[in-house]
Amino acid sequence: MSTNLAQKLREGTTKSHSMAENVSFVKSFLGGLVDKDSYRKLVANLYFVYDAMEEQIDQQKKHPAVNAIYFPELYRKASLEKDLQYYYGNNWLQEIKPSPATQSYINRIHQISYTAPELLIAHSYTRYIGDLSGGQILKNIAKSAMQLSDDLGTSFYDFDLIEDEKDFKNMYRNSLNNVPLTKKQIDQIILEANTAFNLNMKMFQELNSNMIKIMVMILLSSINNFRKKFI
Repeated sequence: MSTNLAQKLREGTTKSHSMAENVSFVKSFLGGLVDKDSYRKLVANLYFVYDAMEEQIDQQKKHPAVNAIYFPELYRKASLEKDLQYYYGNNWLQEIKPSPATQSYINRIHQISYTAPELLIAHSYTRYIGDLSGGQILKNIAKSAMQLSDDLGTSFYDFDLIEDEKDFKNMYRNSLNNVPLTKKQIDQIILEANTAFNLNMKMFQELNSNMIKIMVMILLSSINNFRKKFI
């Protein structure tokens, strides 16, 4: 019997999804204002998030609920490693560390994996389906805003192991709808999905301050150049 979990997740996270889209960093990104330094910090943070999530999904893949969303073709860690090499160079792993908000995100993933593995569904749904749905749009924005050539620096958005994204998402939804769960577990998964959105928002909000600093520096530079010319 179908639990209709896919629709319940979509409806139960509508408000959180909207709030995440209205974080200044996200709005700037969608508007085509992408600073390369902020973006590479985002890529670094996402690397740590996906590293934790994919490690825990692998460890818990025999759990009935986790097994239902066990699709290694969605994994992003390897693609993020390519992007990090592009942005930071060959020693990228020594150049990056998780931000405070990212560390909280990682801690949450590890915590639920050991206490309630079925909640990993919420994190998988929140990140992977969002990446798969809007990936090409975001890729084009990033390439245009940062003037990237070819596909360098945007491997994160490429799902090379998925031939048809629409068919895959239908399969994923069907799998979600047939996970053996109680009503209480479904409610907890929806609550956890909203937690996942909140953790993402906090990660984006950290990048807001970086964007503001950059914009202030640009403004001060413009003012100084104006003074040099006319004073």
